[in-house]
This record gives sequence, C-alpha cells and structure tokens, in this order.
Amino acid sequence: MRFRNLPALLLSLLIPALVAAGPVRAANDSFSTEEILKGFEKTVFGLEYRSWSWRPYLVKKFTQPVTFYVHNLSRRDRTRVVHRFVREIDRRIGGLKTSITNDPAAANFEVFVVDRAQYVPVVQRDIYKNNRAKVPGRCLVRVVSGRNGIKRSAAVIVSDEGEFLFNRCLVEEILQGLGPMNDNRDLTHSVFNDASRHSRFTIFDQIILNMLYDPRIRPGMSMKQTKPLLPLVARDARRRVR
Repeated sequence: MRFRNLPALLLSLLIPALVAAGPVRAANDSFSTEEILKGFEKTVFGLEYRSWSWRPYLVKKFTQPVTFYVHNLSRRDRTRVVHRFVREIDRRIGGLKTSITNDPAAANFEVFVVDRAQYVPVVQRDIYKNNRAKVPGRCLVRVVSGRNGIKRSAAVIVSDEGEFLFNRCLVEEILQGLGPMNDNRDLTHSVFNDASRHSRFTIFDQIILNMLYDPRIRPGMSMKQTKPLLPLVARDARRRVR
C-alpha cells in the first residue's frame, strides 16, 4: 500500500505482499497471550511503507459493512475462490459484516485478479491513477482511511504464478485491506510476515482480526490507548476463535 501527499484526514496506503485463503487448523493455545498482544501491536500499528502514509500508528478498520466486488482480469477465472474467502471472513471475524456485489459502484473493497503481465498497468491505471507510477511488490492493497475508519480498499492479486503465491496474496492483501497493515518477520504464526510459508487464514491471524474488530477497539486509537484494553480483548477473541 503506498500513497503520498494526501489531505490530513486521509490515509492512503498500498501494501505490497506475497499472500493466501481458508483457515489453518492449529490449536488456539499453540501460542501465548504475550505473542498475540505483540502480534496485534506489530500488525495494527505501523505500515510497511511509513513515508507514504499519514499517521500510520493509529487503529485503522472499517466501521460499516464491507462490500466486495471482484474484477477477474486473469485468463483463469478466480471469482468463486475470492467469493469463498470473503464468506469465510464473514464467518470468522466477529464485529465485521461482509457481502458481495455485482455492481462495482456499490463496493467499498475492490479485488483485481490479474496475470503478471497485467499487474503494473492495472495498478497504475486503477490503483495509483498514474500511468508513470512505480509499482512495488508482487501483489498489493491500497487503503484509504480517515479518523472515522477505512473508507475504501482495493487489492491486486496475481493469478498466474502458482497456487502458493495466489493464495498467499489473496489472504494477506484482503486481510491487510481490513486494517492490520504491517508485516513483521517475528510473526512466525502469521501470514503478515513475508518470510513465512503461510498461505491461509491462520488461527493466529483470526485472533488478531477479531481483536481489531472488537467494538472496544476504535478507529484512530493509539497503541497507548489500546494497551489497557488488549488483554481482555485478546481473551474474548481467543474464546471466539476455535
């Protein structure tokens, strides 16, 4: 995710990644509460490309239902796979409602599925709106957010470079478009780590997303403001994720 020169109430970001779909069956007690709290802080506060953002160290999340539209531009039709993952998100994340529309004008989260040859032109035309822009990453997501939450997101996912990259991009970019926008190499249980081999919606990441979409965690909160709340929020998220 990466943008610049935005007005004060806008956060516009692009997060390139490697990323993936469907929950990973791992014991919800295979990591400690301390690991979960650190994971929340490492993913929710900060961005991969900090210099391109406005106030990155604040909570970013949707406060309204998220409506997805899939632009399948790839030779292989991945629409059903993306729809399946969107429905999985709806079941797995408390406090977040997702739906799918056939009208791109009605969507606040657009997903572009492309072949590699289309990646740069699609990002320049549909994401950056600048046909001279440099395009980072192997896939990416752009998020536009203000003080009251995320307004829109758009992900670009490459389809024709193998199932691992497609799945990993699908999961990481869509999840990052919901708010946890930073990657960290210390997160061994997470897809938010470009050095990991995860390509599915891990139990660890389900807990992080359930914490983020807990109503006690509000857009614009700082790490300091969330710190007293997080142990109870983590406990409740852990109970929800089975």
